[in-house]
Amino acid sequence: MELFEELQSKITGTNKTIVFPEGEDVRVQGAAVRLAKDGLLKPILLGATADVEKTAAENNFDLSGLTVLDPATYPAEDLAKMVAALVERRKGKTDEATATKWLTDVNYFGTMLVYMGLADGMVSGATHPTGDTVRPALQIIKTAPGSSRISGAFIMQKGDERYVFSDAAINIDIDAPTMAEIAVQSAATAKVFGIDPKVAMLSFSTKGSAKADQVTKVAEATELAHELAPELALDGELQFDAAFVPSVGASKAPDSDVAGHANVFIFPDLQSGNIGYKIAQRLGGYEAIGPILQGLAKPVSDLSRGANEEDVYKVAIITAAQALN
Repeated sequence: MELFEELQSKITGTNKTIVFPEGEDVRVQGAAVRLAKDGLLKPILLGATADVEKTAAENNFDLSGLTVLDPATYPAEDLAKMVAALVERRKGKTDEATATKWLTDVNYFGTMLVYMGLADGMVSGATHPTGDTVRPALQIIKTAPGSSRISGAFIMQKGDERYVFSDAAINIDIDAPTMAEIAVQSAATAKVFGIDPKVAMLSFSTKGSAKADQVTKVAEATELAHELAPELALDGELQFDAAFVPSVGASKAPDSDVAGHANVFIFPDLQSGNIGYKIAQRLGGYEAIGPILQGLAKPVSDLSRGANEEDVYKVAIITAAQALN
């Protein structure tokens, strides 16, 4: 079954609610209308009511199956509860006046809907930079238990092949504990997408074939990841060919149960991860789905500002699938 058919099957009937802070955007509206019509999830559009309705009228969108919320006209009693919850969550870092101001921003408002359980996830970024989506999530939703940071994975798909590349979006330069944490996060992401994770900790060395601080870091990260998730099929340090090609894995790492069979690839820094996924995408013909934010207590997804309606539709499906876990 194709990836998105699998995910649609997973979320159908679960009635997950996804909030879209950019409710006046034609791409977002088009995707939300389709998602509601297809019975996949319950969309909430945020924005000035007049602007949302104007976009709908201009494009003949029927918003009857969606919820439209205007932060500027949100009931005073409900807004007061939201302000109080935000102040409490910030534990003295944000006063009531600042919280009230923050909630005029649709991304903060949407994030609070997720935090308060009024939505299951959020999709933003069609008209906002990444920081505007991620910052409220880190300040309010924060990381999941066992995670100290977030990371960004890509699902690489071509035909029946499906792999996870991580971190290829968020953390520029990582140490061994961070790499280990990203590995465990990425294994969890793999399971959401129907992948039985076999995790390779990537390096330019396989099992000590080269000596360098960078190699030592990956070897240490492998040990730490085993401590975090001893049940996980994970090995390193491995060169990509040793991780991916069965004959090379058997030759370079004969005692490994991952070498030659890996499907989750953990890169030692953002530079190599970003380069790696783009090579696979542009030269290998793989579809790159993501970035998928990992490590948050509740799912928030960041769109590219160049996203089209289909991208918004698919990212919302991914976000709803993440909310099932």
